[in-house]
Amino acid sequence: MNILILGSGGREHTFAYKISQSSRCEKLFVAPGNAGTASIATNIDINITDFEAVKKCVLDHTIEMVIVGPEDPLVHGIADYFAETEALKRVMLIGPSKRGALLEGSKQRAKEFMMQHNIPTAAYESFTAETLEAGKIFLEKLNPPYVLKADGLAAGKGVLILTNLEEAKQELENMLAHSKFGEASSKVVIEEFLDGIELSVFVLTDGKNYKILPTAKDYKRIGEGDTGLNTGGMGAISPVPFADAVLMKKIEDRIVKPTVNGLSKENIDYKGFVFIGLIKVGDEPLVIEYNVRMGDPETEVVLPRIQSDLVTLFEATYKQQLHTLQIDIDERAATTVMLVSGGYPEGYEKGKEITGIENVEDSIVFHAGTKLENGKIVTNGGRVLAVTSLDTDYKKALKKSYQNIDKLSFDRMQYRSDIGFDL
Repeated sequence: MNILILGSGGREHTFAYKISQSSRCEKLFVAPGNAGTASIATNIDINITDFEAVKKCVLDHTIEMVIVGPEDPLVHGIADYFAETEALKRVMLIGPSKRGALLEGSKQRAKEFMMQHNIPTAAYESFTAETLEAGKIFLEKLNPPYVLKADGLAAGKGVLILTNLEEAKQELENMLAHSKFGEASSKVVIEEFLDGIELSVFVLTDGKNYKILPTAKDYKRIGEGDTGLNTGGMGAISPVPFADAVLMKKIEDRIVKPTVNGLSKENIDYKGFVFIGLIKVGDEPLVIEYNVRMGDPETEVVLPRIQSDLVTLFEATYKQQLHTLQIDIDERAATTVMLVSGGYPEGYEKGKEITGIENVEDSIVFHAGTKLENGKIVTNGGRVLAVTSLDTDYKKALKKSYQNIDKLSFDRMQYRSDIGFDL
């Protein structure tokens, strides 16, 4: 069948890499894609939140399956648009409905869902500009550090963790009264801080049945030792060494099952991924957040470990037949290290030539922010390349990734040399 992937990052290149290996994929398209996807698929330059343009692309290329990579089209209701458009009704779209996507689109909605379905999470309250003073009083009742979350989508940057009460009050004011994160922070969730170690669990669900995919742990901060500003992610490891059978049973029973059952009880049309951001406090797992798509760079370590045919998995998801399939997982560990532009996550320059990709051996280079310019691969984003490796344990896999990074180069290239330091 002809398949379209929506998105342009490392996650989408990884999907393209896996789907291009399927005997069921005849022609593969990525919109808008990057220099990496261009080598294994046909890139189509369209705006993926312009649903009319997506429709035209689907009809022009006789697309039978669409995989939605990023959250934006999902939150804007692309699944509903396909379901309600006569010409697109039979296209298999992998991604939740607009109601389902609210689990990521609104932090408050996610919290209410967790409370309703008895899913363990941190205590919270939400505030608007009108209740700013009440928000400041609520902060006074909490012990530091203080967690402030913009309710809407802020490209992974809408969460602040502050140790000083006055600073927390000031930032709350900046978010609510001065639109620090634009429309995303017109409502702010203030949350109790949880002290523990984080991990991500990925679930593929058809709205009734589910499959738990490999666990992963990503590293968000720009600096060594998890210091400095938050980024979209500087690297990841799968599986998570401390996610043993006992912890995974707790996660499945207390979090995954109630989440999928909650979607079903509320009649939410949900055919796609649930990314559950978790924190292990003592021996107990609690939910920090939901995302309604695969994470990035976690995708670059999770998908390479899935040995089953992705197209078959997605078809079963769309037809609510996931329970009929078994997922085969590579027992090896996977690691990825992200190479970023100098200055990221703040101001950075684009258009720097990338060299050395052809010299990489025994690792996979996934393109995140790249494009082709006059036959050369150049940087086109903050996060540029993800170097993924597999081996018997994560330390050996990391060693491979770092050895191959030495062969890669672009002006002001940066990366963290301590991925996995806390394990």
